Amino acid sequence: MSETYSLTVAGVTRELPICKVNDSLSIAAFIMFSDVELTVACAEALLKKCPEFDLIVTAEAKGIPLAYEMSRQSGKKYIPARKGPKLYMSKPVIVEDQSITTEAKQRLVIDQKDLDEMNGKRVLIVDDVISTGGSLHALEELVHRSTATVVGKAAVLAEGDAADRDDIIFLEHLPLFVH
Repeated sequence: MSETYSLTVAGVTRELPICKVNDSLSIAAFIMFSDVELTVACAEALLKKCPEFDLIVTAEAKGIPLAYEMSRQSGKKYIPARKGPKLYMSKPVIVEDQSITTEAKQRLVIDQKDLDEMNGKRVLIVDDVISTGGSLHALEELVHRSTATVVGKAAVLAEGDAADRDDIIFLEHLPLFVH
């Protein structure tokens, strides 16, 4: 039987599998995909902690279920930054980031029309987990390509040292497993 980490967040308990990142580090894998109960509860709890906003921005893919549910509950639109340019994008704007869960640098892309829609708005950046802050930084960089103001950076979990940050909103701390 594989090792797990028991996490209770927004009143919901899950057993997270411990996954080896490299020879000295493992993480507890937090996956919201297909877990409707968890997603709905976390969105509700996170919205209670967030400042007023006009629009949500998230990164494809793991942040999408949370952003969608926060959008549904708040009635505010969300915009996903895609992993690469898409055919429908007439003028893609691209930034790169490094995430703890992916080996290579990843690109985040938003179409210029979405940036134009952000102009003058209060933007809430949302992700499932904030760890190193790479994805968060890339999302901030994309938002700053508009005249929008980032009013908050929110996640369900702050992993490792991210829990010590005072510039993010989160529900629970998720430890790193150093060996």
